[in-house]
Amino acid sequence: MADKWFETVAEAQRRAKKRLPKSVYGALVAGSERGLTLEDNITAYSELGFAPHVAGLAQSRDLTTKVMGQEISFPVLISPTGVQAVHPGGEVAMGAAAAARGTAMGLSSFASMPMEDVVAANPQTFFQIYWIGTRDQISERVERARAAGAVGLIATLDWSFSHGRDWGSPTIPETVDLRAMVRFAPEALAHPSWLLSFARTGRWPDLTTPNMVPKGQTGPTFFGAYGEWMGTPPPSWDDVAWLREQWGGTFMLKGVTRVDDAKRAVDAGVSAISVSNHGGNNLDGTPATIRALPAVAAAVGDQIDVLLDGGIRRGGDAVKALALGAKAVMIGRASLWGLAANGQAGVENVLDIMRSGIESALLGLGHASIHDLSPDDLVIPEGFARHLG
Repeated sequence: MADKWFETVAEAQRRAKKRLPKSVYGALVAGSERGLTLEDNITAYSELGFAPHVAGLAQSRDLTTKVMGQEISFPVLISPTGVQAVHPGGEVAMGAAAAARGTAMGLSSFASMPMEDVVAANPQTFFQIYWIGTRDQISERVERARAAGAVGLIATLDWSFSHGRDWGSPTIPETVDLRAMVRFAPEALAHPSWLLSFARTGRWPDLTTPNMVPKGQTGPTFFGAYGEWMGTPPPSWDDVAWLREQWGGTFMLKGVTRVDDAKRAVDAGVSAISVSNHGGNNLDGTPATIRALPAVAAAVGDQIDVLLDGGIRRGGDAVKALALGAKAVMIGRASLWGLAANGQAGVENVLDIMRSGIESALLGLGHASIHDLSPDDLVIPEGFARHLG
């Protein structure tokens, strides 16, 4: 419907904030401590300018690319984000939207829907895994992903269990049971359209993690899985190499911001890395990923695919990342705002916004292909980049 359409990701966020209960919206905003990294991830893009041409511009533009062995229609992928119960369609709707727009989906271990259902909605699904539990337990999850048809594995290791937020953390129940319904009834009743969308399906938001266990078993709650994660010793580089060998196919290491870590990842045999700081939800004070990208891309971009995750809110942001060495970008909150605002159609809307912005920037910069982008297309202020490690 026409009134469901939105023209920017900012408008999608406004609609999501209006539609969702306060605690649910707060969980999507997240961040940590003072929110320095959360803010820098977004505002750093405004420090970069474009250097456009005025004549001799390309009549058509090629946005297609190949990332981690997958041909996609434009260089924007869905980043894995946990428990997408902001809409009844959840991860299946997210995956279907990505498939409808010709791109790939990252599916979190903490997703609220089984991986088999998501892969059925989008055959270009990468399964994301945390280092949780024993090697045997991790291997079981790897084999389930293989059997489900996942086209690659994403290992996310950048987490330091920072819990405090200066603005306060949202209250999220362990499970949506009768007690939780009574407690959160005032919030839910204040957002009737969100409540009604779940009521029509006959089920309430699912806060369990079905992909943490063998197929068909009942998964732990999100907080139960998180607690197990906290109790698992962090992985070594030998563990990273072991996990890559267990999978045996396309393998991304997500959360890299340092050059030395990027080089170690190459030595461990990864196919790709994502320059990511977990959306500013992790160690506060980490630089924006767009600042860390150039040094990482220069160091290993000729050996593996380098992607960027963090702060992308428009197609122009994606173009800036590509010009600084990224093969593609991944979006998390932007796609969640779309899902919350209008389900699968809302995610498709967000992806259309991204595509349109990329097309517009390419036209202005005079390029016929995203592969022609370079730092020469940007106005980069002195001291913008951060060389870590």
